[in-house]
Amino acid sequence: MAAYKVLIPQDIMEEGKAYLRDKGYEIKMGSGITVEDIVKDVADCDAILARTAPFPAEVLEAGKKLKVIGRHGVGVDNIDVKKAEEMGIWVTNAPESNSNTVAEHALGLIIALAHNIVRSDKAFRAGDFEIRNRVKGSDLEGKVLGVLGMGKIGRLVAQKAYHGLGMKVIGYDPYLKADEFPQWVTKVDDWDEIFRSSDYLTIHIPATPKTKNSIGAKEFGLMKKSACIINAARGEVVDEPALVEALKKGEIAGAGLDVFAEEPPAKDHPFFGMDNVVVTPHNAALTTECMIRMATHAAQGIDEALNGKKPTWPVNNPSNPR
Repeated sequence: MAAYKVLIPQDIMEEGKAYLRDKGYEIKMGSGITVEDIVKDVADCDAILARTAPFPAEVLEAGKKLKVIGRHGVGVDNIDVKKAEEMGIWVTNAPESNSNTVAEHALGLIIALAHNIVRSDKAFRAGDFEIRNRVKGSDLEGKVLGVLGMGKIGRLVAQKAYHGLGMKVIGYDPYLKADEFPQWVTKVDDWDEIFRSSDYLTIHIPATPKTKNSIGAKEFGLMKKSACIINAARGEVVDEPALVEALKKGEIAGAGLDVFAEEPPAKDHPFFGMDNVVVTPHNAALTTECMIRMATHAAQGIDEALNGKKPTWPVNNPSNPR
């Protein structure tokens, strides 16, 4: 029997490709990342190792031999998961690959905001040493960190903030009972309350139709004027124009953002001109170690599905897999 063929539209770390080759798979590097490119490339492939390119129904229907899509990372909002399940195509992801890495990045944004690191660096490089006397930072010890979404990443942010920085941590997650929260996190049952009580609010909820633009003018209006918001989850969950207005009007003190409604944002986006905003280019998970884990875990999911096993990290559950 000929080797199964795996399409990789966007390059991954060599360790992921080596994993597949060692298992006997043929790798086909994609010609591009548009839907049209992937439709053309997938025709003779049994699997896709997917990063951030789009994988709508059109792609799935073009993959006549397609049996599994292994997502390099966690979010699957770029894949038509429901259609894949209907067609008997497994979708897997890598939920254990990036949790610690993204949690570290979220904490980095919090520290950068509290201590004005980016603003001070920029001014100092321009010869302004006296910014040290004009702009004061803020200690994090004793401050309240609100964690919106207590999944793997949210829990790690809470753990590191509490044990490492001495912050008080509150968490909101309607899908968890009180006894499922870590002992160092106080459960908040009211959506409004976590915005009202937090000095720093970090977002760790997925992008779904229900959560899209769910954080907007009302929520910013509830927050302390001294509070900062951090988003290393998905840009779509925040009403970006409302955030811009809240920052301009001083309704909140700052924002640390790794994700945006449109990526990349327009070059003239208001965020780029704000001293109280720290931005990173959706690279919270892009450390060397994390990229290796994402690549190999996605490859593992592909190997499991192609061998007739239930994947370790399934996103869907096709009743009649191809």
